Amino acid sequence: MSIHFDPDSAATTQSVSVDRRGEEYADLFGQAPVIFAALSGPRHLLEAANSAFFETLGCDHGRLGEPVGDVIPELAPQGVLDRLDAVYRTGVAYRARDGRLLLSRPGMQREGFFDFTYEPRRDTAGRIDGVVVIAVETTAYHHAHLLAAEQRVLLEQIARDAPLDEILRGMAMAIEELCPDMLVSVLLVDPGGQRLRHGTGPRLPDFYNEAVDGAPIGEGVGSCGTTAFRREPVIVTDIATDPLWKDYRDLALRAGLAACWSTPIQDADGRLLGTFAMYHRTPKAPQDKDMALSASFTRIAALAIERHATVEARHAAQEREKAAREDLAFLLEASTAITGETHYSDSLQCMARLSVPALAQLCAVHVSECGQTQRIAVAASTSEGQKLLSSPALCDEVDAAVARVLASGATECAHANGLRAQLGVRDYVCVPLTTRGRTFGALTLLATDLPLDERKIALAQELARRAASSADNAHQFTDRVRLSHDLQAGLLPPEIPRIPGATLAASYHPAGEGLEVGGDFYDVFPLPADRWALMIGDVSGRGALAATTTAMVRHTARAAARLLNEPVAVVTAINDALTVNTAADDDQFVSLVYGELRHSASHLTLNLIRAGHVPPLVRRADGRVVELTEPGLLLGIGPDPGFCPCCIDLYPGDSLVLVTDGITEARSADGEFFGEERLADALVAVRTATPTATAVVESITTAVTAFAGNATLDDQAALVVTAI
Repeated sequence: MSIHFDPDSAATTQSVSVDRRGEEYADLFGQAPVIFAALSGPRHLLEAANSAFFETLGCDHGRLGEPVGDVIPELAPQGVLDRLDAVYRTGVAYRARDGRLLLSRPGMQREGFFDFTYEPRRDTAGRIDGVVVIAVETTAYHHAHLLAAEQRVLLEQIARDAPLDEILRGMAMAIEELCPDMLVSVLLVDPGGQRLRHGTGPRLPDFYNEAVDGAPIGEGVGSCGTTAFRREPVIVTDIATDPLWKDYRDLALRAGLAACWSTPIQDADGRLLGTFAMYHRTPKAPQDKDMALSASFTRIAALAIERHATVEARHAAQEREKAAREDLAFLLEASTAITGETHYSDSLQCMARLSVPALAQLCAVHVSECGQTQRIAVAASTSEGQKLLSSPALCDEVDAAVARVLASGATECAHANGLRAQLGVRDYVCVPLTTRGRTFGALTLLATDLPLDERKIALAQELARRAASSADNAHQFTDRVRLSHDLQAGLLPPEIPRIPGATLAASYHPAGEGLEVGGDFYDVFPLPADRWALMIGDVSGRGALAATTTAMVRHTARAAARLLNEPVAVVTAINDALTVNTAADDDQFVSLVYGELRHSASHLTLNLIRAGHVPPLVRRADGRVVELTEPGLLLGIGPDPGFCPCCIDLYPGDSLVLVTDGITEARSADGEFFGEERLADALVAVRTATPTATAVVESITTAVTAFAGNATLDDQAALVVTAI
């Protein structure tokens, strides 16, 4: 088969056909919003196109008749010409949805998305003579879809409380991806509301972000400072000429920025949160879509900042609550520990220990007594700190601060400088110890690493307040205990005398801390004719009345025993003194064992009177224990107690054991009494071949302590005489 081609005839026919087609195309697509182009021949000559084609693709109307690859050269590397060749060669149409094209115009490049149809075009003979291109631009839809997706991602990040910088950076990058010629920045209002702090600016130079971080809010402070001041959008189309940028123009030019559109970020109540800015590298005015984009992301930024502020406020509240709980726990624990110290110096030393390292690394406590100031306690978290506390230079500095605080009664705190700073002290606080309107000391804390913030200073002040009260109470307690001990010592013989033919030992253990004078007493004193008097007793009650009664009993016994020769007469005199001198409502009575001892060549003879007291025990040398249970009423109850004298002989190794009911009535942890049987067992337990009075007393006290512990509810006294 042969084909004949007449060029002249073909040219005439083609011209007529092209003109007719052009008219048809113009009628169909001239003003249509779709993009239309008719391409002829294998070289895809641009035969016809509507206005939408030229405007969208940015090419010249006068280039009809040229290959489309020459008119729009960026199509070739993106595969468009290859697809046109395939349609022309095969006659099979090509369709694509949301295809991406990068299109260039003088001075700019943009990204576009299109729905394409490439249809083969046939002549009257049915032969393919070109390709018809019809396209609809979907860039706006595509961007809207991407914008919605990005907004959804950002909202999800906000909902899961992602970090604010992560959200703002993601927002900026999303916008810059949608608009590649745009650079985005977010600045945040500082807590004081006077300055703008860097929020994000991923594509802006670091030096630029650093320079604008902290910029003041005010008129003429660039676009962002001005929009924050005015609370309205500020559009600067040319930074090089706009007066708002006069102080930041060089910085912007150095960063390659030529335009800046800034919008305030505000919450629902109009409170300023920050600014949202869009920069361009060439002078440019915003279009409606740019302002819509700005408004959309400004709202998201406001939501993210508000959510961040809420989360931060919640975290801050939780941290404050946690800190408050920890502070309260610390103060309660410290107060309990300090209050538990019943001695003045111990309570202040406890305060020093608890302050380190909870409040600071170094601590010193000073007190002023009798016009003299002395350091009573120190504490350090490290051995180096202990050496530093003892250094003369630091001691002089601390002593000077303490002197000022003692004089003023006010807390002194400051960042350390001068010598203290040279020694490694960062901060210090000196807090007065004040009670009942009197400053008697100072708590000094010195920090060597972390600073002493307001919270720690407040804790130190509260700790000092509580410790001062506890220390003052302890001081009074110590004085009262000392007075009680001195008074109690005055009611007991200064020392046990030596008696020929015997050894003597005594034990006295006051109840509790010995704050009040107890009623237990014992005494041993000489009498005429080589006789010796001994007694042990217990006065009802405690305190001043018990002390007065004890003194009266001892003094009456010592005076009467020198005048009267019989133990019965001496005890009767004591009873008379008690009944005569005791008021009716005092209800004061005494239990007593009184005896007189004589020494013979072979043994000791004892005449005893028991008046309502714990029965005396005799431990024989062979370990047997005998209880003396002669009757006798308490003294001070009536005029005639009805005494029954008892005579006892003690041979070498025999011991007379006298105790008060504080021993027999000592209680174990489960409330059981020690009792007279355990007392007898303790005497039997003395295993030495020739027991002494001291060994017997030690056996008794050891047994009582093992049974009841050191804490006692009543005074405990014991007196032992052992014949030798």
